[in-house]
Amino acid sequence: MNEELELRRCSRCKRGLPRAAFANNKSTPDGLQAHCRECVAEYSAAHYRRRREALGKMVREKADVPAGHKLCRTCGIVKPHSDWHRNASASDGLNTRCKACRAVRAREDHLKRNYGLTEADRDAMVASQKGLCVICLKAPAVHVDHCHKTGSVRGVLCFNCNSAIGKLGDDPDAVRRAAAYLEGNAWKPTLVAPGVYRLPS
Repeated sequence: MNEELELRRCSRCKRGLPRAAFANNKSTPDGLQAHCRECVAEYSAAHYRRRREALGKMVREKADVPAGHKLCRTCGIVKPHSDWHRNASASDGLNTRCKACRAVRAREDHLKRNYGLTEADRDAMVASQKGLCVICLKAPAVHVDHCHKTGSVRGVLCFNCNSAIGKLGDDPDAVRRAAAYLEGNAWKPTLVAPGVYRLPS
């Protein structure tokens, strides 16, 4: 009888299968593994799932992905190729995360890198401000403001207020003079020494 056509019983699924259905194993008498390739693959997948779940990590599922689409491993959604950035070094020419997930990750990285904050930290600050800019008390708080000298975070402002204090050089005296100017008290400095001015009290 042809050895290639000889059926061998898998000790796990109990099916009689051709020798080609079993991987090689030099330590066994017949040189084949006890379990068929299909059973080994199923066991490996189950073991992988248990290990990932024990570590609290996402388990990747096989998905039916139509042509021109790709599964995002971050959000788990199948999306058209137009929802992905290009990546010449990837096997399929696309990034591993979709555009939306990359944008979320970029915001998270920006907060951590520049301010040492997580999104939860930022959201807690915004909630403590009732969602409003702490300067104008009108517009939504969307921009994290920090001291450029110390790096410490001061609060979350709207775009206009954050831009305004930045253009005033983060200088409290300049802000006070601007407030006085708006109230009709334009400052009229008195020259007391070369390059030294005294402001009206």
